[in-house]
Amino acid sequence: MRQKDQRTAGEWALPLAAAVNGIGMGMYIPFTLVFFHYVTGLSFAVVGAVLTVTGLAGLGALPVAGAAIDTYGAKRVLYALYGVRVAGFALYPFAQSLAAFAAVALVTAAADRAFPAVNQSLIGEVARGEGRDRLQASTRALQNGGNGAGALLATFVIAFAGPAGYTYTAWGNALAFALAALLVRPLKPVRSDRAATAPRAGAGYRLVLADRPFLVVTGANFLNALSYSALSVLFPLFIVQWLDGPAVLTGSAFTVNTVLCALAGVYVGSRVRRTGARRTRAAALGGGLFAAAFAANIVLGSLRPQNDTVLGTVLVAVVVLYTLGELIHSPAAEVLAVSAAPEELRGRYMAAYQISWSLAKAVAPSLFTFLLALDGRAPWAVLIATSALAAALLIRVERRLPAEAVRPLPVTVARGAEPAKPAPLAA
Repeated sequence: MRQKDQRTAGEWALPLAAAVNGIGMGMYIPFTLVFFHYVTGLSFAVVGAVLTVTGLAGLGALPVAGAAIDTYGAKRVLYALYGVRVAGFALYPFAQSLAAFAAVALVTAAADRAFPAVNQSLIGEVARGEGRDRLQASTRALQNGGNGAGALLATFVIAFAGPAGYTYTAWGNALAFALAALLVRPLKPVRSDRAATAPRAGAGYRLVLADRPFLVVTGANFLNALSYSALSVLFPLFIVQWLDGPAVLTGSAFTVNTVLCALAGVYVGSRVRRTGARRTRAAALGGGLFAAAFAANIVLGSLRPQNDTVLGTVLVAVVVLYTLGELIHSPAAEVLAVSAAPEELRGRYMAAYQISWSLAKAVAPSLFTFLLALDGRAPWAVLIATSALAAALLIRVERRLPAEAVRPLPVTVARGAEPAKPAPLAA
């Protein structure tokens, strides 16, 4: 008989904080270069170069953050990262020299790069079993909703205040991150006896590198992360350069994705959980839907309809299919990684896993532009191959992963309770 799902004390705080954090991110991400150009007074070329260099250098914060999580707990590290982001955005309007901007951008980029790993570790600390899947789905949905709200808010502020609106937006970001930090206070991490023990001798990133099944999961995520980058990097280029479509369609594609993620994320996640699907199979299915959407783009790129109405309708259908893949893949893949990590070393594992996302974001622009220059259909063909390979890797490795990571427990463990014993995987 299926046990009644228990709620972790204060778990509502994480999705709510994610929404507020999303507002802060959404206020500057859609127009990053313009944002920092007006805030700092530096040229677009200088701003772009600084953001690229500091973004890559910020990856160095991931190993440090992973070790800090395992030592102090994810919640404390999250507070520290929010503090850095609050200070960074509060100082941006005063960082008008190159050196000052580079310094503030570096520490802020380090916090931004480390944040997802810390957030995933926190989900692992405050929930168990299916509760992790539910919390991941709701957090991602509200994060997307916050992104859209933040972008809309920044648009209004800039429209009414002019260039000075960018400064107000920077301070608004700082306030949003401060509020998000306050909202996570009710969260009560669950620390098992195993997590309270000291890590084994020599424990650290060497153990992560020796965990081949987890490295396979991380490698599969790198392949799927390229698909996530397609929406922001490849779709706009494909629409404008290859299909000769109007630029407004690029914004429409992003809007459809954001709205669906915000409105349907929790529902789709719950439907997947009710089927009892293994997380590896759900993530593979999500990748399969990515591949189907990319195959549709190959057909679209071959036909190249001249009617903007037809083109827009087909693109919306493709984005809906793509978004469905994202809604199925994301909770399953992220919680699979969290649950596959040993509890006492979860921070280091999540830091290593997050590198797959960061590398994909770094590789995607040059890879996609190179392939698009060869043929507008070439990048989609490559993405079909990477999605298929990722799905195959996940299915192949599932028997080597912990059973409770592959198939969620039917109950979320409340604070102080013991998790139920997972059933062995079916043959």
